[in-house]
Amino acid sequence: MNIGINAFTLKMIAIVAMLIDHIGAILFPQIEILRIIGRIAFPIFAFTLVEGFFYTKDVKKYMMRLGILALVSEIPFDLAFFGVPFAYVHQNVFFTLFLGILMLYFIVNTPKDFRKALCVAAMILLADYLRTDYGSWGLLMILCYYEFRDKKWLKYGGICVINILAMGYSQVYAPLALIPIALYNGKEGLKCKKFFYGFYPVHLLVLYIISLF
Repeated sequence: MNIGINAFTLKMIAIVAMLIDHIGAILFPQIEILRIIGRIAFPIFAFTLVEGFFYTKDVKKYMMRLGILALVSEIPFDLAFFGVPFAYVHQNVFFTLFLGILMLYFIVNTPKDFRKALCVAAMILLADYLRTDYGSWGLLMILCYYEFRDKKWLKYGGICVINILAMGYSQVYAPLALIPIALYNGKEGLKCKKFFYGFYPVHLLVLYIISLF
């Protein structure tokens, strides 16, 4: 009998939390509890990204999928949050995840430590320059999950510090994501790549259309 939560269940928890968060941000900004619930989404997405990096058979295809999804999602994201097709002020979260997987690729494939550090610094600075969702702190969360993958308490402590001390405000609730993450059993579960990749741009477009009425 398998005990715990598999990757599919973790992603579903993150998707539901993200949907609630976006409903709050786009349709009901006055209801703060919706945004608080949504804080657990990114830490889970960052965790599953790192797990996917270790388990994927082709990391370059993984990066390509994330990059394409980031580009495809940008217009729905800008429409939903800013009401225009193109807005440079903020980029969607898949740009953050794409830079995160690119950062991990450089770490693994760069031979010297100082070059690895330069690559990490470049990705972190690029996230802030592009104004991606969660920016440099999102990259640091991904790095924390990677570096402390087998050191549970350092990993959990790092995530708490990043969210509570560095990001602040409602992000202090984000460490609650560590509860389902702690229950992760290392199993993949159902394979629904098309659903997971398609949900993000589609739900943003639907919320934008609803907001028009």
